[in-house]
Amino acid sequence: MNNETLGLIAGTLTTASFIPQVMKIWQTKSARDLSWGMAGVFTAGTFLWLLYGIQAGAMSIIVANGITFCLSLAICVMKLKFDRIS
Repeated sequence: MNNETLGLIAGTLTTASFIPQVMKIWQTKSARDLSWGMAGVFTAGTFLWLLYGIQAGAMSIIVANGITFCLSLAICVMKLKFDRIS
């Protein structure tokens, strides 16, 4: 198995792990138990990994972190919105 294939498999698994959290926050309209520290640091980290992937030309890093960045940004937006409501 080459590095790019391994990276795509790993990226798919780690990215998919965020989907249940996004769905739960959307369904319950609550992200109160999620810390801003974790959400902010993780979102910044995935953005930096995305930039690294772009600079390195590593498609597996670009795809995985691009999608994960969007999901983590969605979590931050929902947290901001739903924390104001409750």
